[in-house]
Amino acid sequence: MRLLRRPAVRAAALVLGVAPVAVGTLAATGASYAAPAPEAARTAPQPSSTELPRGSLLTHRPLRTAAALPSARRTELVTYMSKGVGGQRVVVSGTVALPTTRPPAGGWPVLSWAHGTTGTADECAPSADRVGGPAHDYLGRVDETLDRWVDRGYVVVQTDYEGLGTPGDHPYINGASARRSVEDIVRAARRLDRRVGRDYVAAGHSQGGHAALFTGGSPGKRTDIRLRGVVAIAPGGVGLSQTAPYIQSNQPGADRALGFLPPLLLGAEAGDPTIDASAWVTAEGERLLAAGRTGCLGDIREVAAGIKAVDVFRPDVDLSALGRYLRRQELPGPRLRVPTMIAQGTADTAVGKPGVDQLVSSLCGAGADVTYRVYEGADHRAAVETSYADAAAFARTVLKGGKPAGTCD
Repeated sequence: MRLLRRPAVRAAALVLGVAPVAVGTLAATGASYAAPAPEAARTAPQPSSTELPRGSLLTHRPLRTAAALPSARRTELVTYMSKGVGGQRVVVSGTVALPTTRPPAGGWPVLSWAHGTTGTADECAPSADRVGGPAHDYLGRVDETLDRWVDRGYVVVQTDYEGLGTPGDHPYINGASARRSVEDIVRAARRLDRRVGRDYVAAGHSQGGHAALFTGGSPGKRTDIRLRGVVAIAPGGVGLSQTAPYIQSNQPGADRALGFLPPLLLGAEAGDPTIDASAWVTAEGERLLAAGRTGCLGDIREVAAGIKAVDVFRPDVDLSALGRYLRRQELPGPRLRVPTMIAQGTADTAVGKPGVDQLVSSLCGAGADVTYRVYEGADHRAAVETSYADAAAFARTVLKGGKPAGTCD
């Protein structure tokens, strides 16, 4: 297992909901995880770019940890082939939960779930979750909702994303990389069990909402799998390029946003080899990045609590390269090609509703087919379970080829 090689939210105050227009990008969804990555993930082969096609199933074994969904026939830890940010073949890990229901004609439908932020070090992979683990407060809560999907007869697949739990660095919130991870685990699941159908819905929360929306813009040239719809819950990724400058200029709320900075910088570094985050930060900033390399969000927050935003970046540092990279990852992202549901809570201070309102307006203006659901009083994490009934109805409609009631009409 290799950790990230070097140190890696509209404006930070906006992420935290302390400005008039709260636009969220990254969500605090977990904490540090001390256990090693799963054995199958740590020992998975790293083939050359010419060997195996995307979605090839490399390894699988039954899971009986907290990462297994209780209502599933069985949950398997898998590694599979995908395409990395540099165009090379990469090994990605994740889980596949098979339902107990009889498969319908054409096979079980698939929910491909993209998780929210847990960190960028290998120990933060959701497939490594355990009861009592520091990330379990988020992952376990989300799994309660995902278990309802598998009980309803869906195959639930969950990618860890590129470089999270497998060799290589995690290009945090890189849209193209996340999209391919979300797509290719569906292919791997079909190779795991022939009863898995090719129709799927891509869904995700926070960082994963961003991934789901990028998946919705997939060119869709292949027919081995068919994306029928997208569910994005409290999607992060609006105004990403403004986060670091906001912290750099020490705007109101910048100190509280420091916990989000290491994933953002480390992810950009993994996505663009010309970026070296260590060259931008002071010794205090390097402490933050070190926490991001080896730990998860809880560790980063612990370190961030003793650091002031004004002390993180070197004086007069030029962050233009970071801004250029992050602008390519910002939402609204590529043009959506399938019906899309966006869910948002009014009490969310990590991904603020005004920013998501703006996102929906932009998508509608671009001709997207969007269903926008708002949940009064729901905070960032509660939006996952609160939106379940609407998400399930939306998925049922699009999988049948129907048209959900749209917000843009």
